Amino acid sequence: MTPETYNHIKQLIEDSGVIHLNGDTKKVFQNFDFSEETILITGAAGSIGSELAKHILACDYKKLILIDIAESPLYDLIKAFENEDLTKIDCLLLNINDAESVEFLFETYKPTLIFHAAAYKHVPLMEAHPYEAVKTNILATKLLADLAIKYHAKKFIFISTDKAVNPISIMGITKYIAENHIIQLAQKSHTQFVITRFGNIIGSNGSVLPVFKKQIDYGLPLTITSKTVARYFIDKHKACHLILKIATFNKSEGSVFTFNMGEPIKLIDLANCFIDLYASKHDKIAIKIIGLRPGEKQTEDMISKNETLIATAHEDIFLVKQNKENPLKNTNLSKLLDINPYLSPQEIKRLLLSYM
Repeated sequence: MTPETYNHIKQLIEDSGVIHLNGDTKKVFQNFDFSEETILITGAAGSIGSELAKHILACDYKKLILIDIAESPLYDLIKAFENEDLTKIDCLLLNINDAESVEFLFETYKPTLIFHAAAYKHVPLMEAHPYEAVKTNILATKLLADLAIKYHAKKFIFISTDKAVNPISIMGITKYIAENHIIQLAQKSHTQFVITRFGNIIGSNGSVLPVFKKQIDYGLPLTITSKTVARYFIDKHKACHLILKIATFNKSEGSVFTFNMGEPIKLIDLANCFIDLYASKHDKIAIKIIGLRPGEKQTEDMISKNETLIATAHEDIFLVKQNKENPLKNTNLSKLLDINPYLSPQEIKRLLLSYM
């Protein structure tokens, strides 16, 4: 690991908030103008959803609706915001797979700006539960997008992932299919549909750094999949700032964007740096190689061979352009309505692969 790589990883670890090397650094939030917008965030109690909410609270906005199905994290979010102007914030316990509840939500609030962050994201877990991945990552996305059009929302921002690029996992394939559906809606709808695609959020719920911290706290070895596996990382504060910046773009600027993620970081380097920064100098922390889990890749990609990156006016935001010689396949999602819990994971994955 070069000194430059070490310093980059060190900064990422500090930005993650999992440990504080220089005290709790105060974050700077930019005041975007959303004064005319009724904003809906799905998955609002998650890492990206809650950080988006914090950024929006620093902005001018008309109304903020925060929804999540996770009861305890949603309650924590409510407590965190109890000193804000609660006349402008509604927090709702709501399942985005429940069509009747989601329709009621749109009919009641008529959101004009939607950030769709809710998703099942853990790759090995979704390999074992593809039915749930299809319902949440694809069908609920379709439901929300259809209602955005029906109720004349101005913009719909879909939070995607690098795992949707050249996907091999259930999680990646479901996000790929959802991306394609959103892209096709963007081409024909008055609602502006936008996709933001980026890599792993460093320090997010269930991600590698909190796991490392717990392993060190309990005197366990750090577990990584291999010495060569590498991932793109970005801190949630920067990611959410860029998402909100993209939310200010007009329709002519494009519909699929990704961020400047830097070079992929090897998990072995991340583990060694974390040990150096967090563990006591007297602790001897081992690193245990456990091998790739179901659905995992050695490395991820930010764009496919059918896409090209184009610079934008913002140095950290790139437009992802589809190559004309490789048009998107038509995504008729009706076949997915036949997926049920009685089908095996293998059967469901075969059906999903037919959309590739």
